[in-house]
Amino acid sequence: MKKIITLIAVLTVSLVNAQAFKGKGDIKFQVGANIQENATGITSTADFGLGENMSFGFQVTYLLSANKYLDFKPEFQDRADVRGRFNANLGNVLNIDDKLDVYPGLDLGLRNFGGHVGARYFFTDGFGVFTEAAFPIAKYDTTDNELFDNYNNQFNVSIGMSFNL
Repeated sequence: MKKIITLIAVLTVSLVNAQAFKGKGDIKFQVGANIQENATGITSTADFGLGENMSFGFQVTYLLSANKYLDFKPEFQDRADVRGRFNANLGNVLNIDDKLDVYPGLDLGLRNFGGHVGARYFFTDGFGVFTEAAFPIAKYDTTDNELFDNYNNQFNVSIGMSFNL
C-alpha cells in the first residue's frame, strides 16, 4: 500500500510539465489492449505530428484470444491487422487541459476504411494513458473463411499506455 501511495505522489508532483500534443514534429507511441466482440488482443500505434493540430501514423493489432467456430481456429491473417491513420488533435482547439488530447480520425486498414475517436492524458512529459474507440465505415472482403470476417473489422475499444518520443 505504501508503494502505491508513493507512486501516486510521484506522478502527482510530475504533472506540472506534461503536455499531450505539441504539434509538428511531435511523436507519440501507444501500446495497449484491444477489446472487440469474441476476441481480445494487443494494439500499438505511432503518430507523427504534421502541424499544430494534425498527425498521421500507423496502427498494428494482433488478436491473442480469438474464439474458435465449429472446428475452425483463426489463423494469423484472421488475427492481424495493419492500418494507416490520420488524426485531428483537438486538445488546444477545444481549449482544454494541456495534458489532455482528444483526437478523432480516419484509418485505412487491411480489412476496412474506418474512423476512430480517442483521448490521451499525460501524467508526465513522457508517460500517459489513452483510450480509443474504432469503427468501420466501409468493409471489404479479405479472407476466404467467412467465419472470421468480423475480427479487426467491427467496433472495438483500446486502452493502454502512451509515450512521448
